[in-house]
Amino acid sequence: MSAADGVGAAGDGGALVGVVLVSHSGPVAESVATLAVGLAGGGAQAPVAAAGGTPDGGLGTSSELITEAARAVDRGAGVAILVDLGSAVLTVKALIAEGDELPEGARLVDAPFVEGAVAAVVTASAGADMDAVAAAATEAYGYRKD
Repeated sequence: MSAADGVGAAGDGGALVGVVLVSHSGPVAESVATLAVGLAGGGAQAPVAAAGGTPDGGLGTSSELITEAARAVDRGAGVAILVDLGSAVLTVKALIAEGDELPEGARLVDAPFVEGAVAAVVTASAGADMDAVAAAATEAYGYRKD
């Protein structure tokens, strides 16, 4: 899912929270974005972007790709950033600390990557604010599979 995919507008004309999915693997980030957008269904669609791997297609994280993705999905309602593994967390935290790389209102959301991504995109697509999107994604830690 490129940074421009999944762009929509809230039914009341308000801005939607954008979602960025950061993985060490480009194909993983793209696949999770596709899954989340697909499960969000029809109607308004929150902007979603995958920021996976390195610019040359390798494994890792790229502050450049994360920044580009966050700027692409920013519609003024905040950007929820979900990550897969440790160094992705550190990269996003460093970008937030710098203060000028990410759009205002960008937030690292502590959530499981797949389940949290689906919950975030579904909730953002319903027009919820950043706090509700982050809460929905975080609540995904409680999903039981037994």
